[in-house]
Amino acid sequence: QVQLVESGGGLVQAGDSLRLSCAASGGTFSAYAMAWFRQAPGKEREFVAAINWSGIDTDYAESVKGRFTISRDNAKNTVYLQMTSLKPEDTAVYYCAAKRYPMVLRKTQDYYNYWGQGTQVTVSS
Repeated sequence: QVQLVESGGGLVQAGDSLRLSCAASGGTFSAYAMAWFRQAPGKEREFVAAINWSGIDTDYAESVKGRFTISRDNAKNTVYLQMTSLKPEDTAVYYCAAKRYPMVLRKTQDYYNYWGQGTQVTVSS
């Protein structure tokens, strides 16, 4: 069973960049597909980005394509979310998620087995 801990959130201004990290422990990191989701106040949790075990295959929500980049370092058991050109509508709690032995990348929450506690990202206008 893998444990996930997010970090890197904070308060930034519109147009700024921020990099989130998610450190995994307790499992074979390369056996997991990883994803980022986010939940804004009063809204459902939504998919942001996902990456396969090797880092070659990625997927993004339309709202973040071209602005966010997901990557992973299997030697460090860490997945990253580089966020650029941040907008106030990106304000949310960002969650890291993991899927053990995935066949494909998916955007649905129930596909992922493990979740972190989340890190707050606030973008001011």
